[in-house]
Amino acid sequence: MSMPHSHSTSPMITKADGEVQPFDPRKLEQSLLRSGAAPFMAERIAQTITAGIAPGARSQDIYRRAFTMLREQHRPAAVRYGLRRALLEMGPSGHPFEDFIAELFKAEGWSVQWRKIIQGKCVPHEVDLYATRGAETVAGELKYHNEAAYKTDVKVALYVKARFEDIWQCDPATQECPVDIGMLITNTKFTSQAVDYAACAGLGLLGWSYPERGNLFDRIVAAGVYPVTALTTLKQAEKRILLDRGIATTHLLTEHREALRELHMPPERIGEVLAEARTVREPMAYAG
Repeated sequence: MSMPHSHSTSPMITKADGEVQPFDPRKLEQSLLRSGAAPFMAERIAQTITAGIAPGARSQDIYRRAFTMLREQHRPAAVRYGLRRALLEMGPSGHPFEDFIAELFKAEGWSVQWRKIIQGKCVPHEVDLYATRGAETVAGELKYHNEAAYKTDVKVALYVKARFEDIWQCDPATQECPVDIGMLITNTKFTSQAVDYAACAGLGLLGWSYPERGNLFDRIVAAGVYPVTALTTLKQAEKRILLDRGIATTHLLTEHREALRELHMPPERIGEVLAEARTVREPMAYAG
């Protein structure tokens, strides 16, 4: 790799949360590789963008430029590179994200129930996700955010852990206490305090980049389950209508292609959308 390794001459950029920091071309290159771009492609895009950055540039402008260049050269990699934004586009309500997580767990071999009522020691609790696989049982509380800068904090982790504690303390003589693992699942990130608390208290966390291996990005790519909002061939309004109809993933779209006809799309555009939906689910050619 011939990327510069010093930050001394790097322009300062503004991140989504308002933090100003030096631009690191290696981080851009790594995220392109992780999305499945070939090494030469990732290096060339990173070099081109680095050369054109003005001081004070916003991280989302850099992302858009990289996304556009990647889409022209390797569309499935662009879809993966745009995954975090695609999840943010599933809002404003959390229901499409809940549908998406259900499909992700199903693809991993879990039997999934939604919004199951479980009696705790003190009160009943409605859990967003209830999944069983073999003898293992997971209950998940979902927190959806459509702001990239928003982080799920320790207060949320404390609240979710308290709910699971009540479930775990139920009396096994009078009822089942059917949760092995309690999880807090979000589409964004966790604060470091939330991570420390969860690790200490025995609460499972699943977020955009946490845990380091087996995080939400990794699981989406491994399962080949992509949000319908990730497709570059769909317009914003079309994505919205599909989500409202409960079509949260690309594989649901391929199973319900009549939904595209109902959007009054010409046949050639339907073909284009379905082709992208199929190719994005293929395994990555390059490992980042």
